[in-house]
Amino acid sequence: MQPRWLSAQELRAWRAYRGLSLVLEDTLDQQLRHESGLSHLNYSVLVFLSEAPERRLRMTDLAEQLKIARTRLSYTIGRMEEDGWVRREDSPGDKRGQLAVLTYAGMAALEDAAPGHVAIVRAAVFDRLTPEQAQAFGEACEIILAGLTGPERPALPADLPWRR
Repeated sequence: MQPRWLSAQELRAWRAYRGLSLVLEDTLDQQLRHESGLSHLNYSVLVFLSEAPERRLRMTDLAEQLKIARTRLSYTIGRMEEDGWVRREDSPGDKRGQLAVLTYAGMAALEDAAPGHVAIVRAAVFDRLTPEQAQAFGEACEIILAGLTGPERPALPADLPWRR
């Protein structure tokens, strides 16, 4: 069976996305590291914990929200514990589960980093798009993400990262 090659338009879109994803992630990471001493992953951990009830999440749920492997999250949380931004607690009622908990120092680090992060996201992405383009961009991202994580996702040799 012949592969279904990308059309010229699809190839152009794919290459633009690929370049964008690499450069945007690097831009966000550099800005956060320079201004706040946080990596983009650390910042994302702090955001999800700050939005969670009682500022705590099961580690498996946090890995799913971050779309990363549990081993990577465990390592990241360990480093963040050393900095005093988070702590781990045993999950009540589940002897195997652990919770990641945002500390006051972690909340302060997030509050310090958020204005600069939002400014770079706005400048890099949303100030360059019309409201209609921003809406279409968000919808396209949601559709693609659902296709990669939902019941119709491609069959791959390994499960989703947060289930590994």
